[in-house]
Amino acid sequence: MNANTRANTIGFVGLGAMGSGMAANLVAAGRAVVGYDINDARNRELADLGASIGLDPANVASRAATVVTMVDTTAQTREVLLGERGAAAGARSGDLVICTSTVEPTAIIDIHDRLRESEISMIDAGVTGMIKGAREGTLRALVGGDAADLERARFALEPMTSDIVHVGPVGRGVMMKLINNMLYKVNSIAAIEAMVLGAKAGIDPVLMRDVITASTGNSVAFGYRAQRIIDRDFDGVRLDISCKDLELEGGLGRAFRVPLFMQAVCSQVYEMGRAAGLGDRDATALVTIYEQLTGTKVTPRQG
Repeated sequence: MNANTRANTIGFVGLGAMGSGMAANLVAAGRAVVGYDINDARNRELADLGASIGLDPANVASRAATVVTMVDTTAQTREVLLGERGAAAGARSGDLVICTSTVEPTAIIDIHDRLRESEISMIDAGVTGMIKGAREGTLRALVGGDAADLERARFALEPMTSDIVHVGPVGRGVMMKLINNMLYKVNSIAAIEAMVLGAKAGIDPVLMRDVITASTGNSVAFGYRAQRIIDRDFDGVRLDISCKDLELEGGLGRAFRVPLFMQAVCSQVYEMGRAAGLGDRDATALVTIYEQLTGTKVTPRQG
């Protein structure tokens, strides 16, 4: 098969913290890639790896039969797919769109239905594994859509992931992603509070990390947050994005009339961080608010 034909070319729209690593893994796997981002510096970085760069989403879709999107919000997803210069404007009948963004499930279903009117297929494939997984190609894709469309999408998904799970019809993938994200965020606040409590009580944070990661209190969130707190590493997924996801998670609960008490409390803590000016920092930076409230800094003991 000629990887340089349109049928075997993958378009990638959205080259931010997650998308840049995902697209890079497609290139590394030998896929022909046409990328696009509104930030031209990101375009140049992908071009340096060997990808082509499109003029806009419509141009990307005109050159690739499969288009992956990874943008921040529901509004951006609509624009890059259905806008005047969105992918639908350049796509052809029979093409496939893979939406990996975390956005409103109802919007995913609506976009899917509108694309189908032009005989363009779409699946949602929310990914878990954070920036590290995006860079290392170890993301888990949670897919909603037709099984036949998922099989077509594997050519694009497999170089970016270590696991692909078919959750159900279109929209279910992003629903599953939101539920997983909700648990992670709630656990993250608990982890931050635990680390501050231990520090206030005089327990070495390194010791806390070692004990808890080997005990029943451990979680993926604790392992991630505790080490980053110790390292004072507050770069990562922006708090602004996390707040957006929490809004979607609360909306999902309301849509199905399920009370989400822990999600609501967690959402307010995240909003407190955003109000404090931490919107461009990773949620681990929320520890600084607790440190200010308690007069305690979570730092390892010396010697």
